Amino acid sequence: MQIENKSVVERIEKYLRRLGTDEKFEAVRADFVKEFKEVDAADIMQAEQQLLQNGTPLEEVQRLCDVHAALFHGKTGEEQIANAEAESIEAIKQRRQNSVEAYTKIEGHPIRTFVLENEVLESLLVQCREAIAHGEMKDELFDRLRGISVHYAKKGDLLYPHLKVQYKISGPSAVMWTVDDEIRDALAVLARDSVRDVTWMNRLQEVLVRIEEMIYKEHNILFPNCTLNFTEEEWMKIYRDSKDYPECFGVENAIWQQAEQYLDHRKQPKKGTTEDEIVMKGGHMTVEQLEAMLNTIPLELTFVDVDNINRYFNEGPKVFKRPGMAIDREVFSCHPPKIEQMVRKIIEDLRNGTRDQVPVWMNKNGRVMLVTYMAVRDRNHEYIGTVEVVQDMEFAREHFIGSGR
Repeated sequence: MQIENKSVVERIEKYLRRLGTDEKFEAVRADFVKEFKEVDAADIMQAEQQLLQNGTPLEEVQRLCDVHAALFHGKTGEEQIANAEAESIEAIKQRRQNSVEAYTKIEGHPIRTFVLENEVLESLLVQCREAIAHGEMKDELFDRLRGISVHYAKKGDLLYPHLKVQYKISGPSAVMWTVDDEIRDALAVLARDSVRDVTWMNRLQEVLVRIEEMIYKEHNILFPNCTLNFTEEEWMKIYRDSKDYPECFGVENAIWQQAEQYLDHRKQPKKGTTEDEIVMKGGHMTVEQLEAMLNTIPLELTFVDVDNINRYFNEGPKVFKRPGMAIDREVFSCHPPKIEQMVRKIIEDLRNGTRDQVPVWMNKNGRVMLVTYMAVRDRNHEYIGTVEVVQDMEFAREHFIGSGR
């Protein structure tokens, strides 16, 4: 069975390699259709990972991401299920057991929420294309489209890293995550342009095509791989973490009753436990007091240990989301590819003493933010980790501008 799967992956990889040449897409697609009646989402991901392992530059795989998706249209298992009128009822039931469709029937399940968001998004794409055809794009419609950033942020925080770290499926984080960022960046650039002429409309049309292709890849590649691998407990934790995100496209963050019961049970203290004090040079506090103090400080705090593993996030509303499932996970897996190398360089500089802290100023959601990475060293000045401190600096700008200083 393993040999057979390996053969399938290698055959798919062969077609992906052909897409990177000057050969016409139609010719590659015609040969692919002749050879494959159906392809599995897991095999598609494995083929892309194999491309990377065999030396194809990441940038090349990312560039061809949309072309890859076009190759598989109509051939993935999820589409075959949707169109399999000739299959027996029992066969369809069996194949749907772990399919996306089964999860969309569970009220409040993260997959159901993602799918509902994409349904609204598809409607927005139709409206945007109609607006382009009439040569007029209203601000309200364009702003609604940019709400896609919440949908992509949830994928980037909750799905991609878990597939990569827990199940060694790195294709989505290496390729699809980058495309998500490119789409968001393109929409941000379009938003800054005051002139919405024909050229602007054409650029928007190109972005709409990429968004449409990403919806396809989510439903037929990303979501099936998640439903096939993630356990029910993991989905419940993803549900818990998803509560930190605002509604996307007006889709309600519905209650998943089974998950709520599970999470409530986990909150119950174990019998016989006591809250001993933590004794430090500066005094002593109970765990409850320490947690309350850290959660009261108007900062977003993250501690990464000497092995680059996330060990602690303080609680409360955050501009930069910190999913609970990221605890005990390597910090680099929590960042999209375009940022990962920068984070690696910062932590390495802190580790070797080149720098003790690195401030990064940025605008986030229209507010001035200061993100500071600081080396944490013990009393012998040995590096034991990094603390990331996020501070909303808008209050300072308002104070000095308002006071005229």
